[in-house]
Amino acid sequence: MTTNETVRTRVELARNELTPAQILAGLAFGTAIAFTLLFVQEPLVHDSMHNFRHAAGITCH
Repeated sequence: MTTNETVRTRVELARNELTPAQILAGLAFGTAIAFTLLFVQEPLVHDSMHNFRHAAGITCH
């Protein structure tokens, strides 16, 4: 990682190193988490999914 790395360079790096299946799996995982957090409003389930998302390294707020 260089000191002047940008989001654009990270996207290009990901395009070069990830297969289309890996990108699709990541997008599917993110979509499933977003759907669950949006539509499952039971507080305990919502909080556990929220904490899982943070544990997975996804920043949400």
